[in-house]
Amino acid sequence: MPAPGTNASLTASPAAATPAPQSVAMVGKPDSAPGSATPSGLPTVAPGESAEVGDREIIVETTTVRATFTNRGGRLLHWVLKEYRSDEGAPLDLVPQGIGPDAVKPFSLVVADPVVTERINNGIYRVSAAGNVDATATPRTLTFEMSASDGLSVTKTFTVEPRGYLITFGTVVQLGQARLNPVIHWGAGVGDDIARRPPSSFFSPNNIVPAQPMIYKDGSVERVPHTTAGAQEGAFRYAGISDHYFASLMLNDPSPVPFRIDYAPVNVPMANDPAGVATYMTYAVRFQAPPERSRFFFGPKSFDDLKAIDNELVRSIHFGMFSWLAVPLLGALKWVHGFVGNWGWSIVVLTILINLAMFPLRHKSVVSMKKMKELQPQMKAIQDRYAKYKVTDPERQKMNTEVMELYKTKGVNPASGCVPMLLTMPFLFAFYAMLSVAIEIRGADFFAWITNLSAPDPYFVTPLLMGVAQFWQTKMTPTTADPAQQKIMMFMPIMFSFMSLSFPSGLVIYWLVSTVWTIGQQYATNYLIGAPAKRIAK
Repeated sequence: MPAPGTNASLTASPAAATPAPQSVAMVGKPDSAPGSATPSGLPTVAPGESAEVGDREIIVETTTVRATFTNRGGRLLHWVLKEYRSDEGAPLDLVPQGIGPDAVKPFSLVVADPVVTERINNGIYRVSAAGNVDATATPRTLTFEMSASDGLSVTKTFTVEPRGYLITFGTVVQLGQARLNPVIHWGAGVGDDIARRPPSSFFSPNNIVPAQPMIYKDGSVERVPHTTAGAQEGAFRYAGISDHYFASLMLNDPSPVPFRIDYAPVNVPMANDPAGVATYMTYAVRFQAPPERSRFFFGPKSFDDLKAIDNELVRSIHFGMFSWLAVPLLGALKWVHGFVGNWGWSIVVLTILINLAMFPLRHKSVVSMKKMKELQPQMKAIQDRYAKYKVTDPERQKMNTEVMELYKTKGVNPASGCVPMLLTMPFLFAFYAMLSVAIEIRGADFFAWITNLSAPDPYFVTPLLMGVAQFWQTKMTPTTADPAQQKIMMFMPIMFSFMSLSFPSGLVIYWLVSTVWTIGQQYATNYLIGAPAKRIAK
């Protein structure tokens, strides 16, 4: 593995590129039958290997993707998503660019003999299409073929659908009478700008997940930190790499068969920052026997797109422990967006709807807390009468009896102040988790200066407004806490305001609207229950 900060694994030939000569050792050398050895001194590209002369690119257009293949090695050069944009606003290419001309490309193949590997990945292939391919209406298959007089023949087929982000890959590598079992390599990925972003600072997004291995194992998804990437083997339903919003996954279907997958991090010096390093992940797949075909998903982690392929594929979206509630909330957000047409305003409307549903619980909680506050003088009088007794003194136990009798007389349930608020907490956390990973708000415009709901507010206006609103809310909320605790509570809005400086603006908008709504509800509750009764001194 190359040392951090180097790109040695990206500048070698495909036979030795990410994670090529390393992966051959890591994966275990691919099987080659007796008699499949290549004669020493064989040229890299043997005469008669292709009827085509020179490199050419073949573009396949679907409604969602513009894929570019090369006849040199029969590999993928670009996978451009038409509905998503890079940080610079250009159509997003998930195949990383600018990481060196010799970087390994998706669907490179590696066999046991490095000379044969070189010929497979650098040879000129015959292509079934004379020009570009239109796959916007029906599925289309692109075939690459190469053959040589010494018995080496390679066939690669790629099938793409009119819509979606699936690509079906099949390959047959023959050397004489022996069929080889190549390792399928996927190059460095994924190229959605996250790897090339500078390290997180206090004012940059701190919840963005970089590319990391992901494996569906035993009914759940296992996410492996890129620093501990290695090899895994089993009949996984799917496996590959995933970052915050996008994924490259090999789908092991229709009936899972055992395979081995190897991961390796790749560090590339950043062109605009020589001191910086962009970290990508590579993976290589090897089946126990040559597969007839394999399906790869290479696209956004959009809930609907993933569910249309496989219900279990939606687990690649990391909603956290509140996924059972975050998923319905995501559906509700999409439903609102169908009417509103703007993701920012959709967040505002859904936040209001959720708070409307919570109104009775919050109202009951505020009423209970206000009653508890009115009882504080009587509570303190009871506590003072028994202050001279030790906690273990039987007389001290009478204090609890008097307190409970006071609650009963005044019709106050001490639990009714906190229980309703606890019931609302899952909704708040689930909404937060949903907005943190929802690709729908990635790059979505709101209004004025907020042009990307998945990025922090560039002028910190909404975090500051949220801090002011929370301070106001804390100030007016009834509390039975002692003065020291009240001071701590008044400090909390300041802390949350600073924390939210690095939060996606969509999250801060949700938090701000929810806080403002709570303030308005507090005033409404105060109006409904009236002013507290005045105590008459005896």
